[in-house]
Parts: sequence; C-alpha cells; structure tokens
Amino acid sequence: MEQITITINGREVTGTRGQTILEVARANGIDVPYLCYHPKISKTGACRICMVKINDQMLKTACTEPATNGMKVETEDPEVVAVRKGILELLLAEGDHNCLYCEANGDCELQRLCFKYGIERPDMTIPKRKRTKDITTSQGLRRNEDRCILCGRCVKACGEIQMQRVWNFTGRGSQTQLTADMYDAIGDSSCVQCGTCVQLCPTGALSFQPVLGRGLAWELEKESSICIYCGVGCKIDFYKNKEGKLVKAIGNDSGPNEGHLCVKGRFGFDFVQSDKRLTKPLIKKNGKFEETSWDEALSLVAKKFSEIKAQSGPDSIMAFSSAKCTNEENYLMQKFMRAVIGTNNVDHCARL
Repeated sequence: MEQITITINGREVTGTRGQTILEVARANGIDVPYLCYHPKISKTGACRICMVKINDQMLKTACTEPATNGMKVETEDPEVVAVRKGILELLLAEGDHNCLYCEANGDCELQRLCFKYGIERPDMTIPKRKRTKDITTSQGLRRNEDRCILCGRCVKACGEIQMQRVWNFTGRGSQTQLTADMYDAIGDSSCVQCGTCVQLCPTGALSFQPVLGRGLAWELEKESSICIYCGVGCKIDFYKNKEGKLVKAIGNDSGPNEGHLCVKGRFGFDFVQSDKRLTKPLIKKNGKFEETSWDEALSLVAKKFSEIKAQSGPDSIMAFSSAKCTNEENYLMQKFMRAVIGTNNVDHCARL
C-alpha cells in the first residue's frame, strides 16, 4: 500500500492511499467528531459533524473525503467549530432530546458532543417532522423518533451487517422518518431482534427493553464472557446494575462475532437470575430432592451407569451432547461414551 503524509492540526501523520481523512486521523489518535460514521458500515457523510477545513480553503466531510499526500487539515478551526455548533443546534431543535429522561443518557454520542461544544438548548425553532414512538410491540427493542437524527446507522447496520433490511427511510425533507418494513410498529415487521441497530444507534432513538428502568448507563458494571448458546463462541459484554442483575448484552468486537449478536446472545440471559435456576446438585431421597455436593452427585451417577452397563450392556446407555458446550467438551463426551462406556450411541442437538 502506498504511504501518504498529511498534516492534521499542525502535526504530520502518515496513512495509506485510499483512506479517508477520518480514518487517518483515527489511526493516529486524533479525535474528529462524527455521528453518522461507524467503522462497521459503509460511509454516509450525512450528519456533516465531521466537517474539517482542507488546505485553509474548503470544508469537507472527513468520513468521505480521501486523504491525499501533502494535504493540510484543521479539525477545530473556528469556522469548523461554528458549523458544527450550528448542526448540533439544528439536531436538537428538530427533536426532543431530554437528557434527564433518555434511555441513552450517559451513553449518547449526541449528548457528548453537545457537552463538548457547550450547547444546552437550541436558539432556533423549526418545523417538527412526523415522529413515531413504538415502545410495546417488540419484546427486545424500543423506538422513539423524538431522539432520531436520521444518521442512517440503523438502516445500514440492518442491511449490511445483519442483512435483514428491515429499517429504511420513508418520506422526504422534514417528513423523513424511519420505517420497519413499511410498518410503524417493529412487532409487525420481519425484525429478528438481533439488536445491532440499537448497538450502533448514536442517540436514544433505539434502545433495549430489558434495561429500561433498571439502571443508568454510568451505573452499569461490565463483565465480558462467552455466549452459552451455539458453538460459534461469540464474545459478549454483559452489563449488570447496582443490584447485581444482568440488564444488557453488547457484542464485543474482539470475539469471532466482531461485535455482532443474534437474538439469543442479545436477550437470552434472563435465566441467569431466574429463581427457578438450579445452582446446586439435587439427589432424590425418600421421594424428595435434597441439595448435595458435586462429589456425592457424580459418584451416584457413576454408580448408576456402572450398574446399568453390568445388567443391560453398554448399548443400553446413550449420550446426547450440546452445541452450548465447547468443541473440547463435546470431544470428551464422545470419547467417554466410546472408551469408557463402550458404545457408539452418541447424538447431538445440532443434528436437529
């Protein structure tokens, strides 16, 4: 790849031909604000927040403008900052971004930029576009277009990552709004509840149902783990509230899933805190289940297997394995059945 050199805010940095100004800046640790851009989706250039001044002359969107050798870029020029503030005021004026009652409060990119540039409320009044609130039709997702800035991230996330193509825009100009398969209600659409649109949404326009009223963004504690459902091994960042309850799951970019999750990984964690969950082995004694130790439970199982094998032969026993297990655990299961029990009666849920 051909190397290029550009100057950003007086600092000489390097990149490769074909990169945009924003990509070069990010690679060199230089902050350029943006809202519609996301590294996982194609470039849009819609929000104009990433506007920068090139060669002391023209304003261009850093997320779409190719970096060229010898280019001079200013990211916080007074004219650039003025434009940015004007755009942020317009976004606030056409929406209803109440940071005290927003699901994304503390985790909102628009809120963060408004704090950065000292914007509390817009000094203008503009016509409001048609808005939709859908907070009941989907068990996993909520939609509040009072906080939508029409950045298009959700549309591209659904079309380019999940490839479900549920979200799209309808209407023109001030009447533009989101639509889910041309329906107002998410529950009427073909949405598969993967939650990728929410994970990429920069505001509180799309949010997760399970977290609502159960913890603010800065109160949640993160712990990383591996999804327990299929054998892909998706890495997940689980968030728990002050009471220790899991309320949210976000795909971790360092796993094989690269941040993406299916509906099971996204919402299938409620069993963890279910009062019906078994946390200790149980053995039935005198017709009732009683808690016991793992050593006693495993010894009983081994004894019963040995008795059955002695009385009815090894083929009277079978094993049913699981995609929730690791490859290594499944390997040990079939080896245990063949080498210890002495049977080939091994099956697996993935065959179904």
